[in-house]
Formats: sequence, C-alpha cells, structure tokens
Amino acid sequence: MEWQQLHYFREVAEQQHFTSAANRLSLSQPALSRSIARLEDELGVPLFDRAGRSVRLNRYGRAFLSHVERALSEIDEGRRELEDMVGPARGTVAIGFIHIMGTQLLPVLLRRFRREHPAVDFKLSSGATMTLLEQLMSGETDLCLLATHPDRPDLHWTHLFEEEIFAVVPPDHPLANRESVRLEELAGEPFITFKEGWGLRQLAEDLCRQAGFAPRVAFEGEEVATVHGLVAAGLGVALIPRTPAPREARGAWLPVSEPRCKRAIGVAWIGGRYLSAVATLFRDFTVDSFEEPGRRLSASLAAMGAARYLP
Repeated sequence: MEWQQLHYFREVAEQQHFTSAANRLSLSQPALSRSIARLEDELGVPLFDRAGRSVRLNRYGRAFLSHVERALSEIDEGRRELEDMVGPARGTVAIGFIHIMGTQLLPVLLRRFRREHPAVDFKLSSGATMTLLEQLMSGETDLCLLATHPDRPDLHWTHLFEEEIFAVVPPDHPLANRESVRLEELAGEPFITFKEGWGLRQLAEDLCRQAGFAPRVAFEGEEVATVHGLVAAGLGVALIPRTPAPREARGAWLPVSEPRCKRAIGVAWIGGRYLSAVATLFRDFTVDSFEEPGRRLSASLAAMGAARYLP
C-alpha cells in the first residue's frame, strides 16, 4: 500500500466520479481505476459501489476513509514540521475570521506581519461563526479570529479585546437623539439581525433575553454593513458593533446602558494538533499586538478609525 494510493482513494471518495477525480489529480482515468483496483485487492474488499464512472462509498469504503483521512493528516503535519525545522519563517497560514475583522483589523495585522516575514503567505476565509468553527475543527484553517469563546474542550482561545455593541435605530426614530438607551426600550421594535449560525445573531437574542423580551426579526443579513443599511432605511433596529458608514445611509448609534452590551474577540486554535511555526508566529504576533505597550499597530489602527480595538 502506497501513500499515493491513499491520496487517490480520498479524491475519488470526494468526487464520487473517476473522471472528475482523475482530472483533479492530473492523471488518466484508466491509471486511476487501476490504482484503486490494486488497493481494493490488497484490502480484500470493494471500497465503492460502481455505476459506470460514477461511484459511491460502500460501508467498507466509509470505514476505511476515516482512517485514511487521519493518516494523511498526520503525514501532512509531519511534512509541515520538517519544513519548520528547515525554515520556520516560511509557509502558509490559514486563517478564518468573522466579516467585521476583515474590514480594518486583519488587513493591518497582515501588512505589519509581512513586513517582518515577507516569505509567509496567508489563506483567508470568512463566514458565520459555526462555519468558521467547522473549518477549524476539520483542519481547513490553523487559526480563527472570532467573537465568542467556544465552549469546546479541544479548542484553545486567547482573549484579544472587547468590542461594544450598540443599539442602532433609524435617524428619524423617537430615540435617535438620546445619549443612551436601555435595551428594554426596544422591545416590540422590528429587529434587523443575522442569519442562524452567526455569532451576532445569538448575541442579540441573548442580550434581548436579558432585557426581558424576544426580538421580533424582520430581516436577516450576513454583514454588519448590510444590517446597518437596512436600519438607516427605516426598516427596523439592530444590535451591532460600530463600523464606518456612508453619510447618506447612517442610523443613530446608541450606547446601551442596560444590560452590558459587549462581546469578546479572540484567537482560537485546536489544542493537541500540530500548529506550524509560521501559524504559531502569527498567533503570538496577534496576541502581543494587544498586550505589549508601545506596540507599532496603534498608529495604523487609529488612522483607519479602528483605535477602539486596542486597549
């Protein structure tokens, strides 16, 4: 049994089609079929149910695939560890992040980091909190910048900063000119919020529950800018962190006096899984950016209107 055969098997299992898998592997379809057939002969069982060139994992294949994925993951981690021993400041860091981090904070961190480590590349993905956690758990990403401390024993999480959550109302709303608002004063208002699985959706529901009511959801969005735009258009109210907005589409941002409306932003990674030297380097750089006095990120973040992220 060869490593290449296991790689081929996993690709066919993912594609469920020999021709598609062969194209992705830059291999001829007959050569791929022969490799899988030799693997099945060696194991003594068929791994796929075949229908022409389309295939589907059978029960033997499903059982074997879980072991193959773990084995290939171990090999990949070993390769990365050897690369780190040869040159620890080279390689790729895969980062997942909530959308709002990509507008100001993450670009500054990446630019500053690459000035010191130009040979490091980044693979970035953004999305809902649940999607980001799934990517982190599966190994698609090394690190995750997200807004909640995941309640999972295998996840490590380091706090970076706290972000205030504002009540945003339309500019002509009766509360628009107030200096602050109690959240209970918005009970009964239509809420603009986020789709299920987004951290801000769960946070808004939790905060409203603390205030004694359940929010009446009128619209669901996927980005803070979209939610703010809908509020500015008079379609409802929202609970969101403050972000820049065009002058022609601005709601009124109201601090919430009760309950405490803040969320913690942190960096997460999988405990017990090998974290490459460059991923560790970037993680430590990120944490130090919020802990070390006289850090160099402050001026850039202030210039971008994001100084509030730093203590």
